[in-house]
Amino acid sequence: MVVKQYEVGNFAVFCYLIGDEESREGLFIDPADDAKKLLAEAKSHGLDKIKYIVNTHSHVDHIMGNAEMAKITGAKIVIHEKDARDLVRVPPYLIEMFGATPSPQADILVKEDDAIQVGHIKLKVIHTPGHSPGGMSLYLDGMVFTGDTLFVGSVGRTDFPESSWDVLEASIRQKLYVLPGETKVFPGHNYGSAPSSTIQNEKRYNPFVRG
Repeated sequence: MVVKQYEVGNFAVFCYLIGDEESREGLFIDPADDAKKLLAEAKSHGLDKIKYIVNTHSHVDHIMGNAEMAKITGAKIVIHEKDARDLVRVPPYLIEMFGATPSPQADILVKEDDAIQVGHIKLKVIHTPGHSPGGMSLYLDGMVFTGDTLFVGSVGRTDFPESSWDVLEASIRQKLYVLPGETKVFPGHNYGSAPSSTIQNEKRYNPFVRG
């Protein structure tokens, strides 16, 4: 199994490559920029077919690489059903501000407990709203990719029109902090003191949501 973390673009976004060497299939979580570089990385790990582009949520800084990646690979864009509308309704001023290319619409909509599979690898969808209505985390073999729900030592913003602190806190406590303590946390941005953490550490030390 291949699991790699990359910081891409100008907004400290963490993108993740997950792949199965046997089938040579892979996917990217939030490939927000640097598509050609990311695809070269995939090939260097023996992953010839990028099957999916998985967006943890619909905010522009996470989806602005979708169009290029999909054009090059033919990969299907996957997002939670509650963020599907906003994926293609990013306001023009944000597109201009971020120097972004609008995303195509999603090919596959998922919900709680769905599985996203490449080769023999299955990622379980955990709906973790609050930062956005369709924010989701992805669980795989003792790892959880938390998007902008939970960072290392911090949490996602809740000052957007469709955000909610109460909903975000509930997502973290009821969906993420119930995972085994040794579960490794891979966040959506490089905002913390380290590029990853564990559920146990976040419960103990995260000043926003203590377990």
